[in-house]
Amino acid sequence: MTVNLEVAEGVGTIRLDRPPMNALDVATQDRLKELAEEASRRDDVRAVVIYGGEKVFAAGADIKEMQRMDHAAMVVRSRALQESFTAVARIPKPVVAAVTGYALGGGCELALCADFRIAADNAKLGQPEILLGLIPGAGGTQRLARLIGPSKAKDLIFTGRMVKADEALALGLVDRLAPAAEVFGEAHAWAAKLAQGPAIALRAAKEAIDTGLETDIETGLAVERTWFAGLFATEDRERGMRSFVEEGPGKAKFQ
Repeated sequence: MTVNLEVAEGVGTIRLDRPPMNALDVATQDRLKELAEEASRRDDVRAVVIYGGEKVFAAGADIKEMQRMDHAAMVVRSRALQESFTAVARIPKPVVAAVTGYALGGGCELALCADFRIAADNAKLGQPEILLGLIPGAGGTQRLARLIGPSKAKDLIFTGRMVKADEALALGLVDRLAPAAEVFGEAHAWAAKLAQGPAIALRAAKEAIDTGLETDIETGLAVERTWFAGLFATEDRERGMRSFVEEGPGKAKFQ
């Protein structure tokens, strides 16, 4: 399989495994969608890490495969391409990307689907599609602009240039840097910590934030209000408040 799902400590690791560069061909895209949906459903998966291995995250789409497609074929395939990445973005649990080596094109777009990105200090990221006479097609024009702002996104997309890890951090394209050998460990630790949190409240927080970014503030506030009130029906809310009153903040053990 070109993508695998392994679960430990409540963390599901979705691992790209298509040497040497984890090129995202059609089969890999479809498998990614399948495993993202599985991770969404499974109760034993409380948080997710997206990982490409020690040397490379993903160097982009399979260009040789795309070159064989004409307009009619890509009209059909482009929807499936976006849906595979959207399945990752819609995982209703905390998701962190552990970025090593190159995260280019579709690889960068995959990292953008995560809630948090930890990158190796020697990583390189970018959207080089313009150099092929194309634009990003797996969400890059939308998610990148929402993450770092339209002018910075246009700089990267218009030029197709790669950015090193330090510039990616300054742009807000990644959230934390670590030595390459420690990236996965840090990402897994981040996910494992959140896996111990209140699952429904985490889902509510993610949905409220993401919905608010995609719509007007009044709609976002309505989503927030609905989730906020609804959480008062959960056992975790009772447990959290009781622990706060009796033991102080930060000591609740959620189920």
